[in-house]
Amino acid sequence: MANPEKVDAVAEIAELFRESDAAVITEYRGLSVGQLKQLRRSLGSDTTYAVVKNTLTEIAAREAGIDAFDGTLSGPTAIAFIKGEPVEPAKALRDFAKDHDALVIKSGYFEGKALSEDDVKKLADLESREVLLAKAAGAMKASMSKAAAVFQAPLSKAARTVDALRAKQEA
Repeated sequence: MANPEKVDAVAEIAELFRESDAAVITEYRGLSVGQLKQLRRSLGSDTTYAVVKNTLTEIAAREAGIDAFDGTLSGPTAIAFIKGEPVEPAKALRDFAKDHDALVIKSGYFEGKALSEDDVKKLADLESREVLLAKAAGAMKASMSKAAAVFQAPLSKAARTVDALRAKQEA
């Protein structure tokens, strides 16, 4: 018979997995309560940073349909459950880990795929969605301006040629 507290914990973690778009597994050994509080603040309101038990987390992940963490959880583990865009929370974790050697980014999960530590760092190196969309819009606008100039050039050349012919006939 399963302990009701553990069943509730598994259900809670499974729900966090289902609600989140991404998750980053970290080891927090050596961080103080104050540092964990600072980390939670830096992650933002769309990210839940939870200290979890490894066995219960593996069970909860399986219940949520995630098999990316099978056998990879060991040591004191905390998970950042990210709702929405994962780039900013990944940056916050990376920057915090740079300042605090005790925080170790182990792995992650995003869009149905397991992420290695390097993948999480690459995700953190991306620019935010808004910046990427602005760059794409700027590139499209520039391309359209160039296309308009290319299409307009033959027309203006033809108009100048006709004008030169008319001036020649008048002279």
